[in-house]
Amino acid sequence: MKITLSSAEVRELLDAPPPKLPTYVSPILNLANRFASGTRPKVVGQMSELIQQFDGRTLDDWAAWYQERYPDAMDKAIRLIRNKLTEFKNVIDNITDEMIELWVKDLVLVKTFIGLKFQEAILKKVADATGQVYALASPEQEANGIDGLIGDREVSIKPSSWRDQVIQRENLQGALIYYHKTDDGLEIEFKSSDFLQ
Repeated sequence: MKITLSSAEVRELLDAPPPKLPTYVSPILNLANRFASGTRPKVVGQMSELIQQFDGRTLDDWAAWYQERYPDAMDKAIRLIRNKLTEFKNVIDNITDEMIELWVKDLVLVKTFIGLKFQEAILKKVADATGQVYALASPEQEANGIDGLIGDREVSIKPSSWRDQVIQRENLQGALIYYHKTDDGLEIEFKSSDFLQ
């Protein structure tokens, strides 16, 4: 049997109703907090460890227990977030239509193109690293899971998380190139022996 428990139900069962905030306030505060680091462990403590030490039962018990141990944490978090919101306000007040246009064009045109064409960039990079030429797969090859060719070798490009899925891996022909998205781009992994001439 499977049952589901929504976030709203969890709050209700634990008698922890959500705060009543105007539209947009919660996502704006989340964003400001992400940049301000107001609720990081160095400010408010390591919550996953603290909740294990807590031996009370109710939300009120938890609030009293926590605030006794971290009496200044809430004020520090609030101050960090307020300062970031002030920075946001200054930036927002100075956003021009030209800036919005640049951002929209980058999202709709550039990032869409890159997101849909990054496999070709991977093929180019691996071909260059192995001294080979590359080609995009034909529609027939694509139908068989081939993303391109490096030299005369068929290649499939997969996320690194796909590596552990043995059943799918056994159905592929050719060499495998794995990638992992990082904050700054992609990490690419392949066996250079797959491309020796």
